[in-house]
Amino acid sequence: MVRTGHAIDRGEFAVMIQMAWIDPFFARLLAENILHEMEQPAGIAPAQNIRVQPEDWGRLAQQAQLWGCRWVACWGDDVGDNIALLAVFEKDAGYLLARTQVTKASPVLPSHTRHYPAANRPERHLQDMFGVAFSDHPDSRHWTRHRAWKNNQYPLRKDFAVPGTPAAQTPPGDTYNFLFAQGAGVCEIPVGPVHAGIIEPGHFRFQAAGETVLNLEERLGYVHKGIEKIAEGRDAQGLARLAARVSGDTTVAHTWAACMAMEKAAGLIIPERAIFLRALMTERERVANHLGDIGAICNDVAFSFSFYQFGRLREDWQRLSRDGFGHRFMMDRIVPGGVSVDLGALAIEAMHAQGRIVRQELDRLVTIQNELPSLEDRLVSTGYLSPELATKLGCQGYVGRASGVDYDLRRDAPYAPYDRLHVHAPCYKYGDVAARVRVRVEEIRESLEIIETLLNQLPDGELRNDWQTPAGSEGLGLVEGWRGEILAYVRFGADGRIARYYPRDPSWLNWPALEHLIHDNIVPDFPVCNKSVNGSYSGHDL
Repeated sequence: MVRTGHAIDRGEFAVMIQMAWIDPFFARLLAENILHEMEQPAGIAPAQNIRVQPEDWGRLAQQAQLWGCRWVACWGDDVGDNIALLAVFEKDAGYLLARTQVTKASPVLPSHTRHYPAANRPERHLQDMFGVAFSDHPDSRHWTRHRAWKNNQYPLRKDFAVPGTPAAQTPPGDTYNFLFAQGAGVCEIPVGPVHAGIIEPGHFRFQAAGETVLNLEERLGYVHKGIEKIAEGRDAQGLARLAARVSGDTTVAHTWAACMAMEKAAGLIIPERAIFLRALMTERERVANHLGDIGAICNDVAFSFSFYQFGRLREDWQRLSRDGFGHRFMMDRIVPGGVSVDLGALAIEAMHAQGRIVRQELDRLVTIQNELPSLEDRLVSTGYLSPELATKLGCQGYVGRASGVDYDLRRDAPYAPYDRLHVHAPCYKYGDVAARVRVRVEEIRESLEIIETLLNQLPDGELRNDWQTPAGSEGLGLVEGWRGEILAYVRFGADGRIARYYPRDPSWLNWPALEHLIHDNIVPDFPVCNKSVNGSYSGHDL
């Protein structure tokens, strides 16, 4: 249920909550001789910023874990003779950005993975792309590197040219040491990276006893696009277009996060109408993807009726997005300083009408699904992810909320225009495929309410403000996409062009959950378990 906000500034309230844990946490870091320096760059607000010595990097993660913080992301930045490392933590909707540096001559750091399993793959990505070694990391295998570069080449260092030095043919990535299981009746099942459908490539290696899955290991990175590298040197408009292509099904939310980071770095205020239109597009993106997912999940257990009906609703929804915003996926409609397209009176009226139709049809279809024993048999208890494990892995969005991780940026760390709305985020502890479907259904209903409110309260005014190119500043953007929390970090160089861009899609945190929730399920249930998570290959394979 969305209601008009009252006089309390919920953004300021979130900062007050943040300070309630940040100050004593800083005191703890000081007592442990971990906190080296404090500063507050304007562009990363409301996140708090600290620096620590490289030898204390691991102890910082240990203290954050003991303090109950969630690990959000980490990334690197080539700053001359050094590699800067940045990591973000969250607690009670308050964010902390921690930094350290290592020399290129000796790029060694303690790992965060010992305290946060979510750091495993991002740190291995740092190892492959920057040459940073984590001294106590439990897994030294390459993650992003699929034999496309020599072992002494690190593509995200400034001295690495964008084209690289590719061989005529990249050797096959057949040297990855998958975990191995053996025993009476145990067999190994390789799936992918090329699949029978049109999904992007990812490899899944199963060990099974009969039909029961004992272990699953993922191998991703096959569609590595060089997003982080080719962002360097772009202007703000060019980066916004690139961000729209990080993950095609999340084009709106990724662009908003990148523009938010750039706008904060530039100190640019966005027109009210543009802010409302950004939120409207993001909610329409959320509804479209949830409609598609619900139908696809049902199709994976042979209930094709729902697949066709939800597919029909999604197609009609995206056609109206095209009519209203000029593009089915609303790509390139968010730009630095605002939006590039307005919404006319006829489109507003059509969206009101469509919202009523989708709400009615959704209720009818969900009633049919809930009364079908064969569907219940395939979804209930399948792919169980416990609340404890979901919290430990840092799962986001519908994956986390179906397993008790009750966090939604729109509600808990609200940004405009959500800071003047009350957003309900459905949350359950059932943790199975049925719960992940239920969360999607309720999120559609909530988004329909939000869309109705945004349309009714859409202010008049300009669509964008003139871009003011910053030099040497940085910004942090945080947006609740349809998969969950999206983080974007941007640093401008002295020439006003992009020196560093890092987008963290929720899929980095949700993909590992699939390896756990498939345990003790049967092999034929892998497709529906996989679809219930629906991690983005593209959003992960930067």
